[in-house]
Amino acid sequence: MTTPLTVEQLKPRLGQLTLIDVRSPAEYAAGHIPGALNIPLDQLDRALPALHGAAERRELAVVCAAGPRADQACRRLADAGIPTLTLSGGTNAWSGAGQALNTAPGARTTWTMDRQIRFVAGMLVLAGLLVALALPGARWVSAAVGAGLAFSALTNTCAMGTLLAKLPHNRPRPGGPSLDDTLATLGR
Repeated sequence: MTTPLTVEQLKPRLGQLTLIDVRSPAEYAAGHIPGALNIPLDQLDRALPALHGAAERRELAVVCAAGPRADQACRRLADAGIPTLTLSGGTNAWSGAGQALNTAPGARTTWTMDRQIRFVAGMLVLAGLLVALALPGARWVSAAVGAGLAFSALTNTCAMGTLLAKLPHNRPRPGGPSLDDTLATLGR
């Protein structure tokens, strides 16, 4: 029920469809496709009724930074009976094709979620190995991180990303658009 689109296919359709960006509010504020509405992946279930209504009025397209979170969102929407489109390569492909991204006023620079995940996973592995010099059992921390990364790749999900999205630097800034604002916009 999900149809992939290229940047060239999406661009002329921007005003004709509802575009949902499932990245964290901080990632969205730092740069999003013009007209995109932000519904973080971890809030998607709360937004399902509004998305169902929006999909009845116009086609629904889902985007993230590179594609995996959008693919996960599209699967969840398909399970709820909501057909979707998705941008192959996400906002990275959009900006890589020379298309402009909108930024929120006063947006702070935040690492993309995949960069945050790589950093935290790398630091946990390194810490596990260094602590293992004194406490041999600590090497299992590194093994657990490796197993978690393998599981994440096999299932195309990411528990670490879900946890990192809840940190204060990934949450919306006061005065910025909230999920309630986005849901109200979808209801129009």
